[in-house]
Amino acid sequence: MNSVEQALSHLLAQAQPQTETETRSLVAALGCILAETIVSPVNVPPHDNAMMDGYALYVDEDSDGASDAGNDFTQQAWSISQRIPAGTDPQPLAPNTVARIFTGAPIPAGANAVVMQEAAEVLDAEQDAEQDGLPQVRFTQAVQPGQFIRQTGEDIAQGDAILTAGTRLTPQALALAASVGRAQVAVYRPLRVATFTTGDELLAPGTPPQPGKIYNANHTNIVSLLTQHGFEVVDLGQIEDSLAATQVALQQAAEQADVIMTTGGVSVGEEDHIKAAVQSLGELDLWRVQMKPGKPLAYGRVGQTPFIGLPGNPVSAFATFCLFARPYLLKKQGQQTVEPQKIWVQADFNWLKPDARREYVRVQLHTSGQGSWVKLFPKQGSGVLTSTVWADGLAIIPENQQIHLGDWVEYLPLNQFN
Repeated sequence: MNSVEQALSHLLAQAQPQTETETRSLVAALGCILAETIVSPVNVPPHDNAMMDGYALYVDEDSDGASDAGNDFTQQAWSISQRIPAGTDPQPLAPNTVARIFTGAPIPAGANAVVMQEAAEVLDAEQDAEQDGLPQVRFTQAVQPGQFIRQTGEDIAQGDAILTAGTRLTPQALALAASVGRAQVAVYRPLRVATFTTGDELLAPGTPPQPGKIYNANHTNIVSLLTQHGFEVVDLGQIEDSLAATQVALQQAAEQADVIMTTGGVSVGEEDHIKAAVQSLGELDLWRVQMKPGKPLAYGRVGQTPFIGLPGNPVSAFATFCLFARPYLLKKQGQQTVEPQKIWVQADFNWLKPDARREYVRVQLHTSGQGSWVKLFPKQGSGVLTSTVWADGLAIIPENQQIHLGDWVEYLPLNQFN
């Protein structure tokens, strides 16, 4: 059997990124892989603006806010010469006055600081609150030059590369593109992945139970995982357990898709026909990985179309998709970073029967003032789908190694596979 590292290295070496691109609107590009580097044509923000509602005024650049000049701001009344909502173009600030300003509004020429409204007291008429017909305000705190102002280009300077080719377009990335005025982006065309499930024992969800049959969870599992990652699914459904039917389905898949992915049928049983069918139509150069769950993982080609065969047990199919199929597909799609991140946490369990295969056990992460611990789901069978819903991660137990309470283990958060 191949080690986990050997299998993943082989898959990634075979994943040649595709080059076909298309242009999409931002809202249609979610989950796609960016095919261009986006350079900002503008500064963000485009002008100095107020960080909060308050009053814009000029402060002597030599003032430190604690000198007599700084304290003068708390001892006098200031006339309010203009009102500046966001989205307006203000007039230059009249000398010895302040401007009422609102969050995001441009700072007027002649002003260099903003006082938040909570540190201001608007004077009423009984306090002679008007001078030359203008309302007046007094401040309750000293003022520093530059305070509460977002500077031009503080976030993004004109000419900055804000997103690079190979970036997966999350809502945050799309918002960033929108913030510099982009309405469309060039992305790699989503891969077409053809999939079908095998097994005469499988029933479609929604049909009545039948003796000797189980409901087909793998179809929903794999189609959902592929859709979630932005791939275009060519769904060939469920086929019968025969070599001829498997060969026909594989040929159809090869004609319609960039990659073929199946579940089940890659073991050595008399009713497992995937392995023989792939070899009759192409070649199989990876079969079986030294891991649990998920040993019968296959990779090869049907004609010139890459083929990935996932195990039939649903937890095994889920684990091998996350650990092998996902990084392979993402690299082939053009994404730069494809391997999952691991963190070290302590085990809140004992694992005293080591296996020759690396084990990926379903766990929940718990954090307290003493650190982070993972608790083990009590049933770790490869058919126990409840473990994948209960768990928020996979703990890695190395080959031939016991784990004792308090030992450090590597933890793979499941949310990074979304």
